[in-house]
Amino acid sequence: MQKNQNSFNWYRLENIKIRKDYNKEQVFEAACKKYHLKASEIKEYRIHKKSIDARNKNDVHYIFTIDIKSKNTIKCAKTIDKNKVNLNSINVKRQSKYSPVIVGSGPAGLFCALVLAYNGIKPIVIERGKKVEERKKDVEEFWKTGKLNINSNAQYGEGGAGTFSDGKLNTGTHNPLCRNVLEEFVKFGAPEQILYESKPHIGTDNLIKIVASMRNEIIRLGGEFIFEETVTDIDTENNRITAVKCSKKIDTDTAVFAIGHSARDTFEMLYENKLNMEKKNFSVGLRIEHKQEMINKSQYGTKTKLKLPAADYKLAYHGKERSCYTFCMCPGGQVVATSSEEKTVVTNGMSKFARDGENANSAILVNVVPDDFKGESPLEGMNFQKDLEQMAFKLGGSNYYAPVQRVEDFIKNRKTTAIGEVKPTYKPGVTMSNLNEILPEFVSNTIKEGLEYFDKKIKGFANPDSMLTGVETRSSSPVRIIRDESLMSNIKGIYPCGEGAGYAGGIMTAAVDGIKVAIAILNN
Repeated sequence: MQKNQNSFNWYRLENIKIRKDYNKEQVFEAACKKYHLKASEIKEYRIHKKSIDARNKNDVHYIFTIDIKSKNTIKCAKTIDKNKVNLNSINVKRQSKYSPVIVGSGPAGLFCALVLAYNGIKPIVIERGKKVEERKKDVEEFWKTGKLNINSNAQYGEGGAGTFSDGKLNTGTHNPLCRNVLEEFVKFGAPEQILYESKPHIGTDNLIKIVASMRNEIIRLGGEFIFEETVTDIDTENNRITAVKCSKKIDTDTAVFAIGHSARDTFEMLYENKLNMEKKNFSVGLRIEHKQEMINKSQYGTKTKLKLPAADYKLAYHGKERSCYTFCMCPGGQVVATSSEEKTVVTNGMSKFARDGENANSAILVNVVPDDFKGESPLEGMNFQKDLEQMAFKLGGSNYYAPVQRVEDFIKNRKTTAIGEVKPTYKPGVTMSNLNEILPEFVSNTIKEGLEYFDKKIKGFANPDSMLTGVETRSSSPVRIIRDESLMSNIKGIYPCGEGAGYAGGIMTAAVDGIKVAIAILNN
């Protein structure tokens, strides 16, 4: 190492293999030993990434990447730039007398509102559902009794659809704003390990508290929340927005529509108001449940002594005509009812932070393209989804029970008459059925092919008693609201944002898109 008197630099130490359950300090000591560094010469260190290498079941171990700050030049390490966007000091050019209106308080809407508020712009957030604490009660009531509140449920309400999932934050994108999102979540109460785990998750139990803390900070900075109000129309003049309408009219020159993928009535309203939209690809399918213990043994083997988290998986099958893949895998979780419209059954997966449930579950989804449904309207994909959800409702008994089927019975196209080793977790209840009766043939056939292929990757995946629950239709939006380089729609002042608008696919990317839209508003 050579002395550099000018400044401290950050360096990245990679591929640090750890075969014991070490704490943060012990990992740092191991990194110093590997790279022949003196701990006394390191001013600061942070775990950058932690992952599990289970390729060799006889040698399952952790792999760490450590970032260190030192005045000394470390030749064996990579120099890194720790500079990032400061969300509290965006260049503000906006001079409007109107408050921006944000429609929807999912991750896109909340992060957009937060960044605006950080920089002195006081947003008005309109949410059709309830505050997250009250929303939690409505969701639990539905799961317990089958009594659905169409405006306060697992899709609608503060925090968005991701609140009642696993709180997954992993993403394939490498936008530097992802780090900002993680740090904001930690600031508002998320566990610190989300900053470095390779597959970070918050858990539904933590998300509820974090979302409430974010709302309180936005209000403290001058923002306003209007709950239990649905935006039913907009006013425009000279191709520019002038107001949004709910039970009252709110004058504005800026409206962010961060509406999520399930706000079908809002999509219809915007379409009637001539916003440019287009059909987009999405996916539909089923939820599958296994014993978590089986997944753990398959992924980790049986020899490791490490205290490893509940194992996950990510699988894909590419057939001759279609593809299918696992999505939103929830270790130690449950399948949950996520209907937002009467006489429909919609499923999703959820885990608490501990991921300590008996079952693992995941969606198995098949890609759907615009040619799969009739009609020229960009909203036809919504109708495709809803038809499936209504058929699932009827197959389940027309009482919000979900239709379920053993994998063996699904493959053999016969109704399930008895539940085996894997017990379904869906509430308020389930009905033994034949899911082939409601799925399009291309979906059923592709899932069957996928099950056979996945069983080769994870032994026991297609176990006869593995449990399928239908239907999963809301993995992503079937619509894209077209926006230009300034992130505005063809009607000036309207910013389509997040997953519902077709620009995100999960909590992390929705939050990043919310930040991007906030910066665009501040710079306009």
